[in-house]
Amino acid sequence: MSKKKNQNEDTIKNFKKAISDFLSLLSEKKIPFLISVTSNILSTFLVVAIPWVSALAIDDIVSIMNDTTVTNKWETISSFIIKPVSALGIIAILIFVLNYLQEYLSAILGEQIAQSLRMKLSSKLTKLPMNFFDTNQVGDILSKVTTDIEKIAEVIVTGFTRFIYSFLIIVLVIIMLLRIDVKLTAIVLGILFISVIVTYFVSNITQKIFAKNVTTLSELSTITEEALTGNLVIQSYNKQKDILEILDKSIEEQYSAGKTLEFTIFSIYPSIRFITQIAFVISAVMSAILVINGYLTLGLAQAFLQYVTQISDPVTTAAYIINSLQNALVSVERVYDILELPEEIDLAEDTHLLDDTRGQITFENVSFGYTKDKLLMKNVNFTAKAEQMVAIVGPTGAGKTTLINLLMRFYDVNGGRILFDGVDISKVTRRELRANFGMVLQDTWLFKGTIAENIAYGKPDATREEIIEAAKLAKCDSFIRKLPQGYDTIITSENGMVSQGEQQLLTIARTILPNPKVMILDEATSSIDTKTEKDIQAVISQLMKGRTSFVIAHRLHTIKNADQIILINDGIIEEQGDHNKLYGEKGHYYEMVNTQERAKKWMIKEDSYGKA
Repeated sequence: MSKKKNQNEDTIKNFKKAISDFLSLLSEKKIPFLISVTSNILSTFLVVAIPWVSALAIDDIVSIMNDTTVTNKWETISSFIIKPVSALGIIAILIFVLNYLQEYLSAILGEQIAQSLRMKLSSKLTKLPMNFFDTNQVGDILSKVTTDIEKIAEVIVTGFTRFIYSFLIIVLVIIMLLRIDVKLTAIVLGILFISVIVTYFVSNITQKIFAKNVTTLSELSTITEEALTGNLVIQSYNKQKDILEILDKSIEEQYSAGKTLEFTIFSIYPSIRFITQIAFVISAVMSAILVINGYLTLGLAQAFLQYVTQISDPVTTAAYIINSLQNALVSVERVYDILELPEEIDLAEDTHLLDDTRGQITFENVSFGYTKDKLLMKNVNFTAKAEQMVAIVGPTGAGKTTLINLLMRFYDVNGGRILFDGVDISKVTRRELRANFGMVLQDTWLFKGTIAENIAYGKPDATREEIIEAAKLAKCDSFIRKLPQGYDTIITSENGMVSQGEQQLLTIARTILPNPKVMILDEATSSIDTKTEKDIQAVISQLMKGRTSFVIAHRLHTIKNADQIILINDGIIEEQGDHNKLYGEKGHYYEMVNTQERAKKWMIKEDSYGKA
């Protein structure tokens, strides 16, 4: 399945639109682009002019040498060659200046367009609905933001200018060759055409070899990363030999792919160039014969050979240049696939309908599904009164997290409505709505920065005193002060500076700093040990006072004191009430509680046996 996807992504779906989008990117920097193209065109014309100027000078010198009436030949030749030599010097200087200008502008143009695309994508990603992130892999999104943009920038800097140069040089040189000798030109072009055909086939083969090399290298990197990060597990299960065998196999595959690629580059490419050299040799021999027989001047013969040299490289590299342009167009198409996605629809301005909130939430006949014919939630009705604790339970995939996603307007309902203090949340901007919520998730996310910056993430203008007060409420002030730089210690989720439980306490501090009216805890303690869970539960219980709270939990003993427990199964509320009511009904909730209690007793019994 992934292979098929990759194949499709390597081809252009709409060539005309991809070209249009690429040109629209270039038009954003119209002036530097036009100057760069103009410089490229002018320098190409001057490059083509050099052999012709040289030919005229050589023919003048030969005519002087053959003229018996000229007594002082060297003095006459010196006076004749001043103009062509001066012209060639001026042309060389102009080519240098124009090429420098073109390269400089192309480099700036490529980076500016890359910067512009990154800014557009960054802005776009903040406006896309949650469905986009749920249905697209992070790696694919990152690839578009990084690799694809780099390809576009690279082709603007080098590929596009090389394409213009190659196209012009081929056209202009063919004109000049035909002007010198039509038959000789036909022979040379025939040989070069063979070179083009060979290059085309080799180019396709090389692309496949290159793709295989990249794939094997990527696989080797993945296996190596897994071996390093999972080293403890590998040693625990004595799998060192197995992982070495897997690594050896991957290294061998990468070596084979890399060797094949190197052979292609360093062996086949010279073979292609050998064909162009044949064209040069035949041109030299034929030109010499024509000069000897008086059909061609010496100057035009050397010009012809220079033109053959000039046209050889663009002809043989044309397939590769076109291939790089095609790759860039694929990247343009992939980037614009994101840029042209419909954005999350929201109101134009803050409505300020949620001022002075109490925190009462009501679901009225709410239905939802990613597609209208497959509803995940059907006719859900309940009310969470202000300052109540509402627990949401049910089997995996029942719709617990979906309910929270609807409440936060990560998705909009297909039917019914959700009310916040009697106000339909669809009438409120997402920004205003979400400002009233605080979320503590199972996965603790901390960005690279100081502890103070992480806590103040939801309230960047918070004072140090407010940050410390939030940390004290979340019971994390004490361990923060033990860190090397205290609140100014740089942390991330991966650096191991703080434990999993401490990370969870930091996210709680971050949640309560803006003082939200509604708290959402999505299995916030399911990935930590029992003792830490008790400590965090004590903090959470304290923080939920005076706030409406929604708690998603698999460990049912943590929500026995909830004011209301909602059991969802297959998108439908099956049971609703407090713990005593639901337990007394001996339904699904009753079975879930008893199952967990039996499991808990079994674990305690096993633990006692282990200690004995």
